[in-house]
Amino acid sequence: MLINLSDVLESEGRQITREAVLEMTCFGNGQGNFEITEKSPVSFTFTNVGKGKAKVEGGARITFRTCCDRCLTETPTKLVLEFNRLVTSPGVEDEEADDLGFMEGYQFNVEAFVHNEIMVNWPAKILCGDECKGICPKCGQNLNIRDCGCDTFVPDPRMAVIQDIFDANK
Repeated sequence: MLINLSDVLESEGRQITREAVLEMTCFGNGQGNFEITEKSPVSFTFTNVGKGKAKVEGGARITFRTCCDRCLTETPTKLVLEFNRLVTSPGVEDEEADDLGFMEGYQFNVEAFVHNEIMVNWPAKILCGDECKGICPKCGQNLNIRDCGCDTFVPDPRMAVIQDIFDANK
């Protein structure tokens, strides 16, 4: 969806408010593709802050279908996006402007903007809970459900020479 910002970018003090329905059904990044299960309309307030410059404020709520990074159980991830960015009209240079590909002339690309905001706010690690124990590296049992009893002792490889000496004296 594109929003025309020519009135806001060219008129001093002009402000408009818009609400856009997000057409995106899936979000993809380097970790995979994540289905969007719930989304609110994206609210925007565009305010002229100088010749050819506009401040973009607003927010949205989006829920994704994701899996826990430790135990692989399905865990919904909820993002609350709140943004405050500066955009410029074509030909206007500003070091503070956040033009990252979501301005197409005087048109503001909502999908590209929201994708960028999700990318910036995406959590580094998705967990089902703070106390998640993960899965057993030997048998694959989800340790949150039950303990598997596997021997998970891994000897330090730097001590292998000393272990060989002890084994030779037995």
